[in-house]
Amino acid sequence: MGKTTKYVAKQPDENGFIHYTEEEHAVWNELITRQLPVVQKYACDEYLEALERMNFPRDRIPQCEEVSAVLRKATGWEVAPVPALIPFGEFFRLLADKKFPAATFIRSREEMDYLQEPDIFHEIFGHTPLLTDQRFADFTHAYGLAGLNASKEDRAMLARLYWFTVEFGLMNTPKGLKTYGAGIVSSMGETPYSIESDIPERRPFDPVTALRTPYRIDIFQTVYYVIDSLDDLFNVSNMDLFALIREAREKGMLPPTFPPPDENTPKWA
Repeated sequence: MGKTTKYVAKQPDENGFIHYTEEEHAVWNELITRQLPVVQKYACDEYLEALERMNFPRDRIPQCEEVSAVLRKATGWEVAPVPALIPFGEFFRLLADKKFPAATFIRSREEMDYLQEPDIFHEIFGHTPLLTDQRFADFTHAYGLAGLNASKEDRAMLARLYWFTVEFGLMNTPKGLKTYGAGIVSSMGETPYSIESDIPERRPFDPVTALRTPYRIDIFQTVYYVIDSLDDLFNVSNMDLFALIREAREKGMLPPTFPPPDENTPKWA
């Protein structure tokens, strides 16, 4: 995560309270108001039920402690306020400690539809609801523990597994194909694209294959991996992730399904 960002994270005061401006609250209101009907149509029931448990305010940015109180009761997780970008080591350490890192800034109006770095809307609306589901929480915890003990090279492999599940995962459901990944459910554009577009390839989820799949962060995804239920992720949490990495490395990387980056390529989020 050695990139730079123009955003500066908000620091909690001595009471742990983060002070946001009226404009920042207004941006949250606009983001959540327009996204709720989108996820109601395209997200899986597990995410929607978790979203209801979170009961996020619409008129203001929720405080991290408010979110943590719900998570603690459900699965023992918390939200940890962090700067806009943190090192991979710190990211894995927090997950291993059952703390989800949340950058405390919110995007500007100029970047409502695309933001390369994760902001508080993506972190809270996208990531925290499913952490109330024990299966998903256990997978995220196992992922953090593995990353904490991984080499730099293995962390690069693990990033792909996270990308194609936690961030951009899809699910087969009795109601059809639905989304659960945070990068999708927090994106007004990629939510319908991931389900309805005939452009991307949708593959049955296999952790080794996901570990072998390259991706780009600045375009709509060209490949999605589809689980049958959150049990699939829970099952991975009980596997030897380093053994999966070794198998993936032996098989070699799959060819990219996307064009190389170009300065004229449209970017979305």
